[in-house]
Amino acid sequence: MSRYKKILVAYDGSETAKNALVFSAKLAKQDNSWIKVLAVVPPYDGDLDLIGISNIKETIEGPGEELLAEAREISQNEGVHILTNLAQGEPYEHISSVADDENCDLIVMGRQGVDHFERELMGNVTARVIGYTERNILVVPENFTWNDKWDSILVATDGSSNSEAAYDEALQIAQKCSARIAVISAVKTDVNNEAVAFAQAAVSALERKAQNVVNKFKERAAEMGIHVETFVRLGEPHQVITDLATQLGMTAIVMSTHGKTGIKRLLMGSVTQRTIGYAECPVLVVH
Repeated sequence: MSRYKKILVAYDGSETAKNALVFSAKLAKQDNSWIKVLAVVPPYDGDLDLIGISNIKETIEGPGEELLAEAREISQNEGVHILTNLAQGEPYEHISSVADDENCDLIVMGRQGVDHFERELMGNVTARVIGYTERNILVVPENFTWNDKWDSILVATDGSSNSEAAYDEALQIAQKCSARIAVISAVKTDVNNEAVAFAQAAVSALERKAQNVVNKFKERAAEMGIHVETFVRLGEPHQVITDLATQLGMTAIVMSTHGKTGIKRLLMGSVTQRTIGYAECPVLVVH
């Protein structure tokens, strides 16, 4: 993972953001990375005449400065120096623009959500950043504890052209970190009881296609001297992906996302979104 020399951490003071910052600090120490922590505060929508000119800056930026001071303390405890940035407005817009302006290799964000509803939503800001930016994003679950080593990676693929970037990223990580690597292609099954025979034939065809997809990835990895375990699973894609990652004890899931323009940017791919929401390990979304 040494290619990530510039890391942007989105920080809002939540426990999940704190965990993401600690994770980033450990990663930075390994790779001698540069870290910038960004806090975004909403613009002041009250009456400026009521607070007085001398208090405008403190009123608007005060909460954000407190967040950054907290982030500096956390980073200092981890033995890492950080740069900080405070912005006002829409968080996803500023996170994306700062990542571009600083030419960051990776954006790191935390993920909240312990109940079904929260997991399905994943987090509005996180979803929008993933849909809006062209940078790779690592989403870290709130309760995840990293063992300081990328020792196992699960690549989730549907065989689309978008998956190519995820392949490259996963193989580079595996090669540099000597990580165990597995690949999964999920086949979603919506069997209509009125057409069982047709549905079974269709599912079998999809299984063969999925097997071809993972086999091609395995062959590609073999050319680099990397052994890959292959899996094809039937069911809801996000569920079988996250279940397998948990079963295998994976350090991270690597996958791509779809949709680059318009509303698709804001909605993001539902499989990616749900995988992030339910995964017990970090998910690296590759663009």
